[in-house]
Amino acid sequence: MEQTTEQSGWYALKVFFNKVFDIEDLLVRAGFETYIPVRKVEVKGEEFLRVKKRLALQDDTRNDRKYEPVGPRIYKREPVVTSLLFVRAAEGDIPWIRNQLEGKGFVYMTADRKRPSVIPDRQMAMFRLVASSGEDGLEFFSDERLVNYAQGDRVRVKEGPLKGAEGYIKRIRRDRRLLVAIEGFVAVATSFIPPELLEKV
Repeated sequence: MEQTTEQSGWYALKVFFNKVFDIEDLLVRAGFETYIPVRKVEVKGEEFLRVKKRLALQDDTRNDRKYEPVGPRIYKREPVVTSLLFVRAAEGDIPWIRNQLEGKGFVYMTADRKRPSVIPDRQMAMFRLVASSGEDGLEFFSDERLVNYAQGDRVRVKEGPLKGAEGYIKRIRRDRRLLVAIEGFVAVATSFIPPELLEKV
């Protein structure tokens, strides 16, 4: 597919029928950058042998993106929010993406349903920084679940593996945690971060 040359942005897709990795593969092969927030779980035992054999038989026409080999190990990618996939594209590419999704999902639209809903680059970068950090204790929320939690100060992490991440302090089940959101879609909360590692923005 020949992509348009206009400026690109991030868009959210809802993908049905557990086809999120198939759609990811299709979009990557068409030249798009994609992102799926996932947990990586090491595959072991009989499953490891079965997956290793399957991956060895893959050809160039299709990749099984559900699994990720890293050296001698294989990790299973498990989406943390069911059916959610992000794609970086120009708005002019969205009709083609919609055609590929027909019957399998949809592109999220603005509230007035006139245009696809573009996600600010900064929000996406902050979310990816935290969601892909591999830190213990991360918890993911769909946007509608966040209304249950009180919002506090906007802060930036000064040190450690999450250095540079910006979000809000929220009290979740009695713990004060950093919450980083892609507004309207998804958010990730860290485990407790000591106040001395945070600065107000």
